[in-house]
Amino acid sequence: MVIHPKYRTIGLGAKIIRETLPLAGTSYVEMIAVMAKYNPFAEKAGMRKIAEQQSAESVSDVSKMLTGLGFDLQLLGSERYVKEKLQGLSAAQMEKLKGSLIKNKHPRFKKEFVVSRHQPYGKTSDYIQSIQNAEMPKIVKLIKLVGILSQTKVYLFWKGQ
Repeated sequence: MVIHPKYRTIGLGAKIIRETLPLAGTSYVEMIAVMAKYNPFAEKAGMRKIAEQQSAESVSDVSKMLTGLGFDLQLLGSERYVKEKLQGLSAAQMEKLKGSLIKNKHPRFKKEFVVSRHQPYGKTSDYIQSIQNAEMPKIVKLIKLVGILSQTKVYLFWKGQ
């Protein structure tokens, strides 16, 4: 759910959630929210905070690399933005970025290059080779994953009456 900035801070998000939860047609509703860390709108609507997942520390080196290359980490969710930034990199910068991804080896990154269903996170050697040969769309997807993994997420739960 996204509330236009003009209508924030008046309780609209909590109201929409509070009135929508009973209409879900189920006794339980789960929600993962990034903004719930900063604004407890879902808790105000009657949901209970179960856990807070911190950003994946393992992607911090890749995040630092991207920042050093001029990326705005808050815009990593935009495929167009990431693609434009990548197109502006020199061959040496792209190799440096790929090296950072290779060093990271986060399981979620490796999963993007799975060759066999018997190894759900693939082999490290396959991952390294795949990164070295990766085309623009795959690198864009990995960078978008960095954005996702860098966010702190709040897990919320609601139990109906």
